[in-house]
Amino acid sequence: MLGGYFLFDRANAPLLVKLLPPVVHIRREEPGATRLRRIVELIGEEADAQRLGRVLILERLVEVLLVEALRFRSASAAREEQGLLAGLSDPALARTLREIHVDVARRWTVEQLARAAGMSRAAFAERFARKVGMPPMQYLLEWRMALAKDMLRGEHPSLADVAERIGYQSASAFSTAFTRLTGRPPSEFARSTD
Repeated sequence: MLGGYFLFDRANAPLLVKLLPPVVHIRREEPGATRLRRIVELIGEEADAQRLGRVLILERLVEVLLVEALRFRSASAAREEQGLLAGLSDPALARTLREIHVDVARRWTVEQLARAAGMSRAAFAERFARKVGMPPMQYLLEWRMALAKDMLRGEHPSLADVAERIGYQSASAFSTAFTRLTGRPPSEFARSTD
């Protein structure tokens, strides 16, 4: 039996939790399980050995295990799953998600996002919410705020600069949205991470 955990950035953990599957259940007999079993065996071998670079190798193997487990899809789970991986596995939604991530500052509308997906506005909005687990504009808002948190924590830019980089017309509009989503103003958030 292997046990372990991952530490996520506290500021963005709620978004990650919403976008990742709550459980990944992989049965031994399912196609693809062999690959995971080999990674687990490598982790066991490395954990038992006292070789140079052991910790580094273990960290990377565990990261690979996480990625493999997250991209694993049983036929029944693929139909029902929600989250970022489900959205990325849908070709139309993946195009839209890539567009958002490449140009987060663009003044996106649902209609523009639907066009990027090659779908009608209504069909896109329904499919995005069903697959990703939240409406497209909510995803855009939360993605913008996740980027803003990273900027506020690391770079300490002005609020006007953050606002411009993530698609807000003014520092006050950004500050209002940030406070509404996180429960505290950006300046307080930035001070609390020092």
